[in-house]
Amino acid sequence: MSRKLNCWEFQMCGREKNGCKTKEMGVCPAADDSCSEGTNGGTNAGRICWAVAGTFCGGQVQGTFAEKKLSCMTCEFFKLVEEEEGVGKFKILSPHQNAVKK
Repeated sequence: MSRKLNCWEFQMCGREKNGCKTKEMGVCPAADDSCSEGTNGGTNAGRICWAVAGTFCGGQVQGTFAEKKLSCMTCEFFKLVEEEEGVGKFKILSPHQNAVKK
């Protein structure tokens, strides 16, 4: 099985840790979110970036999942992950968003 692409690799944004744009723009929250490690087969939140607030897509900082879900669900990377993971395995929320609070 081949390694799955993370969002920063697919988008070539340079905001992964030690990426070419981290000095000027900082590390993307998706690349830094270790709570989502392994979700949809990604590194940190690299394959669930749509669930992470503050990602930088389309040339501007994005908000929460609720605020950006329409743009994310039409994103080619979102569609790729959804297709690769398939029905029943594809996760739309990160593990900490799925946690049941008592």
